[in-house]
Amino acid sequence: MKAMDELPASDVMPTLFIGHGSPMNAIEQNEYNRSWADLGTKLPKPKAILTISAHWLTQGTSVTAMERPKTIHDFGGFPQALFDQQYPAPGAQDFAELTKKLVTKTEVQDHFEWGLDHGTWSFLLPMYPDANIPVYQLSLDYYKPMQHHYELAQQLQELRKKGVLIVGSGNIVHNLRMLNFSGKPYDWATEFDEKIKTFLMDQNHDGIIHYDKIGSAAKLSVPTHDHYLPLIYSVAQQKKQEQIYFFNEKTDMGSVSMRSFVIR
Repeated sequence: MKAMDELPASDVMPTLFIGHGSPMNAIEQNEYNRSWADLGTKLPKPKAILTISAHWLTQGTSVTAMERPKTIHDFGGFPQALFDQQYPAPGAQDFAELTKKLVTKTEVQDHFEWGLDHGTWSFLLPMYPDANIPVYQLSLDYYKPMQHHYELAQQLQELRKKGVLIVGSGNIVHNLRMLNFSGKPYDWATEFDEKIKTFLMDQNHDGIIHYDKIGSAAKLSVPTHDHYLPLIYSVAQQKKQEQIYFFNEKTDMGSVSMRSFVIR
């Protein structure tokens, strides 16, 4: 995170990937929450924020296009204090319309029923607590291959020139069936997370897209690809000259990678 202080100014907004982990990170005073709050002070202020969350899976591709997206509490079994949280950010209807025009890979539909799920508001709550920046979400067509998502995401690059902060929000390693509350990461989780880190540092986007070739560590780390897909959207924004800056390089509860990064 300290490296962010030394970055030169740019007319192009940076891109983020946030390993969001447990919804409780939104309100607990822990290292993840603090890093998100810190990041909000270091980034240039966006005109709008587009998030691609692991928690909005669809058939086809949609974009939220309402004036006031609702706060969605898409989880259970947590304290009432978490359910009481609201993130009343305005929508970004003009940018949603621009997004539809930019994407020719598939037809993007307006959506008026979704809102901001916890893959979005959990990190935005500490990052931009005033909730005064317009926010909208793009859904993930769960039934399309990784290459489709990568090529679609590349068509969003023009938004960065318009002041839009694009954020993929998921987890590189995400296996809730294998949680280890003692906290020690599984060897396979560490192996996969480090391999993806190497791909990211080398700008080996093909290796990230075809992560399944890594073998058994990939199968355990990505039992379903919902939390991995947002990574593809962040990576697809990277241009050759852009650098990557990692933070939250930890594995939580043994099988949830919190690895996050800024591309700029």
